[in-house]
Amino acid sequence: MRGYEGFARYFIGDNEERARHLFDQLKGSSEGLDEAVLQMDLMETRGNLPVNLQVMGCTLEEMAENCKIITKEVFKVLTLDPLP
Repeated sequence: MRGYEGFARYFIGDNEERARHLFDQLKGSSEGLDEAVLQMDLMETRGNLPVNLQVMGCTLEEMAENCKIITKEVFKVLTLDPLP
């Protein structure tokens, strides 16, 4: 087994509090990661290097729900709190 393959990436912005709040809304568990088929990581960039802040494993159904949650939140941020 080669490990996890990345297949999607969402840029939530530079607001760590907002990103953590969003990640806390996602479905899944940080326990049993070795058995998880799908995994979501909360990452930040420090000195141009990615740093893993939190990890959760999820089912296919949870992943689908998470994508909906993330898309909805990003839409709200871009619509209600646009960049200057």
